[in-house]
Amino acid sequence: MRVLLDTHCWLWMQANPERFCHTTYELLQSTENELLLSAASAWEIAIKVAIGKLSLPAPPEEYVPSRMAKSGTSALPIFHRHALHVAQHRLIIAQAQLEEIPVLTADRLFPQYDVELIAP
Repeated sequence: MRVLLDTHCWLWMQANPERFCHTTYELLQSTENELLLSAASAWEIAIKVAIGKLSLPAPPEEYVPSRMAKSGTSALPIFHRHALHVAQHRLIIAQAQLEEIPVLTADRLFPQYDVELIAP
């Protein structure tokens, strides 16, 4: 199963995996699942670090790729069709819809969109 990780859930996975329920933690640990992190999340992380809203133990350009490799998370690039779909939705929602991937998120606004969700 492919799972698109919302930014905060990917960060929890790195630093606070105890925030996930047992079932979700097992989903994240299973090598049968493909975990994906959107380029939009990397962008969001870099911006939050730059404006002081997020602190990481290393610069984002080191932290994100190294933790992606360590956690077995693959990159989901942003394609033109994703960007063009943003007129209707947020970028991660657009990617989840177009790629038909469920999203792991605690964001309370995501249920209003037509996308499969996985609760942390």
